[in-house]
Amino acid sequence: MTISAFEAFACPLDGSALQLKGRSWQCEAGHSFDIARQGYVHLLPVQNKRSKDPGDNKEMVAARQRFLNAGFYQPIADALSSAVFHKNDHKTRLTCLDAGCGEGYYMHYLAEKAPGTTELSLVGLDISKWAVLAAAKQYKGPAWVVGSNANLPVLPETLDRVLCLFGFPMYPEFARVLRSGGEAVLVEVGPDHLKELREIIYPELKAPKPPSNAAPDGFTTVETNVIRYSLTLPNKNAIADLLAMTPHLYRARAEGLARAEELESLTVTVEANLKRLKNN
Repeated sequence: MTISAFEAFACPLDGSALQLKGRSWQCEAGHSFDIARQGYVHLLPVQNKRSKDPGDNKEMVAARQRFLNAGFYQPIADALSSAVFHKNDHKTRLTCLDAGCGEGYYMHYLAEKAPGTTELSLVGLDISKWAVLAAAKQYKGPAWVVGSNANLPVLPETLDRVLCLFGFPMYPEFARVLRSGGEAVLVEVGPDHLKELREIIYPELKAPKPPSNAAPDGFTTVETNVIRYSLTLPNKNAIADLLAMTPHLYRARAEGLARAEELESLTVTVEANLKRLKNN
């Protein structure tokens, strides 16, 4: 197994190819993007930001890092690995983008589980500079990029896999950067995901939306899989980290969060839906 950094980047300002020159990526028009000393590159133009500091903040990233590194979501990582390296694909070289990579846990797990004969070219992208910074500090093999799923700084038809885990899929962009026959692998929350925690922090739960089985334009569904298991959070810190890495921390009212803070431990249902979508 060989791990290398993905290099087929596109200028986020004009879409042309970027070339690595020294410690910066540059296009023919003269746009230049420096590589930070930690090893990542910022390819999110200020005009494409919706806020001064978009995405997860430093505290959310740290909480997710602790939670995932404790192995609480390893069954999801295992299912993801099986979907990416499925037995019907005999490629010896795979290029893979994690669109919304967070602090890099899932991409690092893939690298660890890759078949020995596979050459992996990896890139993790997130709109949060704090997430990308954490990823670049931990894992040196992939390329790490601050960027947006709405305008991926990637040249067309250069990827075999695009991952989107609990994120915001942008299917036209995924179709553009995937090669013909490449796959988008999605993991989304199921209707019972963290139900026990939600019952504690909210006065009532909304009825879950019925799942959509229709494949998005340009894609064909080739596999669906439900990952479901019971998870015991053994202490207050684990519960607090789970809350901090989800939108529930900001959606719940103070009284609901206070009830969660009183818990010494909690057993929750983890339910995630995995889909493999083939680019037509």
